[in-house]
Amino acid sequence: MSMFSIFGVSGSAISAQSQRLNVVASNLANADAVAGPDGKAYKGKQLVFETVLMGADASAGVNVKTIQENQAPGRRVHDPNHPSADAEGYVTHSNVNSVEEMVNMMSASRSYQNNVDVMNTAKTLLLKTLQMGQ
Repeated sequence: MSMFSIFGVSGSAISAQSQRLNVVASNLANADAVAGPDGKAYKGKQLVFETVLMGADASAGVNVKTIQENQAPGRRVHDPNHPSADAEGYVTHSNVNSVEEMVNMMSASRSYQNNVDVMNTAKTLLLKTLQMGQ
């Protein structure tokens, strides 16, 4: 693996973690939602990552394969006076767990920062190598 391929690998990871942070932000924004545009409660989303080959030197990167909806049932609260209540008086809220999403956000943020640090270290090493040749 060449020093330059590190930028490709870390760049792909930064891009994937950025998408993960966007999905987490969307989930947190809709954590207390009752009904979405289709009239149903919001379902949290999760990213599925895949490993991809980055080039001829067989370095591996990461890519977002798909974004899946969480199929767990939403939280049901008995509130017969709510306009979205069903026939039994229950309102179905989104299935987003705010605590899990905050942990997911912290993990994605740290992964993002670690990859930025890797790129900065690689840049510093390349600059030191160039300075040795002077």
